[in-house]
Amino acid sequence: MVVNCVAYRHDGTRIGDITLDAISEVLKEPDTFVWVGLHEPDEPLLLKLQEEFDLHDLAIEDAHKAHQRTKIETYGNSLFLVVQTAQLVGGELAFGETHIFLGQRYLVTVRHGASLSYAPARRACEHAPELMSNGPSYGLYGVLDFIVDNLLPIVRDFREELHQLETDVFAETFKRSTVKRLYDMQRDLMTLRLAVAPLQDIISQLVRLHPQLIPDELRAYFRDVYDHVFRVNESIGAMREMLAAAINVNLALVTFGQNEVMKRLAGYAAMLAAPTLITSWYGMNFHHMPELDKPWAYPAMIALVVGVVAGIYVWLKRSRWL
Repeated sequence: MVVNCVAYRHDGTRIGDITLDAISEVLKEPDTFVWVGLHEPDEPLLLKLQEEFDLHDLAIEDAHKAHQRTKIETYGNSLFLVVQTAQLVGGELAFGETHIFLGQRYLVTVRHGASLSYAPARRACEHAPELMSNGPSYGLYGVLDFIVDNLLPIVRDFREELHQLETDVFAETFKRSTVKRLYDMQRDLMTLRLAVAPLQDIISQLVRLHPQLIPDELRAYFRDVYDHVFRVNESIGAMREMLAAAINVNLALVTFGQNEVMKRLAGYAAMLAAPTLITSWYGMNFHHMPELDKPWAYPAMIALVVGVVAGIYVWLKRSRWL
């Protein structure tokens, strides 16, 4: 459950890995801070962190239960953030949560569900000690930037699949699987947008507010994350509109195809109705029918039927019913 627990000096250099019990001892030293990474911790572990960092009871309760909405809350001189994460697992879109505790001398990340490890974000921060010297808030930037950057490949994959589905929509044959996938994509994008859209407000607050935790030197970095979130959100919105249009076009094409079939059936029915009508006259039991005693009556009737059917066929062909 404890992925990492690392101590740093305020000049950005790494002191080394420490145990949870050693956190209080490290924080007694001046100009140090701690970055703890957890994955689906149990309640005793969270209570241990609460004791070490004096975290608020409500924030600990949220971090333990998970399934929270995206939000940012202030508890005294600390912040509690809930960020939704997304990941493609086996071709399916899965969602998770990351709960973040930020104080002046600590950063705690708690991952639940589908979420990649933040070890790459940690390494990237450690490679920039001049920025890491700004304290735990730079680690917060690294985590948020990592989360948003992982959304970009998901959006790109959705866009490529949408282009392929557009080809299937305009194919000659109707595929039920195409409509189902269009609906599934629209549902996934709706869920993804619900996760991404509130993130804009959170990062906007980090850009403008909380001067006791976010130094001015880092606000430009948070603005960069905001721009990435804005771009992802716009891409999701554009794809949702394209998916809605694709579903409507597919429905229109299916309806058009059905109308074409009905027109052809109606045309062939008209061609069959003409000989049926003509020949039905001779099924009537009348004694006096002048044509019956004529030797040319039978071939004349056949010629008449063929001529009428041919005329109907030509007329329907010119009218583009056949």
